[in-house]
Amino acid sequence: MSTEKLLIFFLFVSYVSCVSELPEESCETLPSEIHITKEEFDELGRLQRTCNGEVAVNKCEGSCRSQVQPSVITPTGFLKECYCCRESYLRERVITLTHCYDPDGVRLTGQGDNSMDVKLREPSECKCYKCGDFSR
Repeated sequence: MSTEKLLIFFLFVSYVSCVSELPEESCETLPSEIHITKEEFDELGRLQRTCNGEVAVNKCEGSCRSQVQPSVITPTGFLKECYCCRESYLRERVITLTHCYDPDGVRLTGQGDNSMDVKLREPSECKCYKCGDFSR
């Protein structure tokens, strides 16, 4: 057997043994809590009020299989496949912030000023995607 064929065979066997030892994917949609602060300004750019609150949201977390394998086709000599855990679908929610304050830090209690609705998008499903692939 020629040296080149032996090397390719060795690389293939090494690659197959590495692939069988790859960890399982564990990309999940998990509950989380974040603190949101939103400021509201008038048409002249002056601060009118600041509202904040703790909000329960989903997040993507986990690991995905990525690999580097020898390649005679690529210029670097290796074929890299990287996968990342991220959202497969986003849903829009309206969150009501109920702790609102005027520019002096006084809590607002008047009807209409004591809360603020904020739209946010959060993951409703997460899964592994090829890194850098934004064409979903």
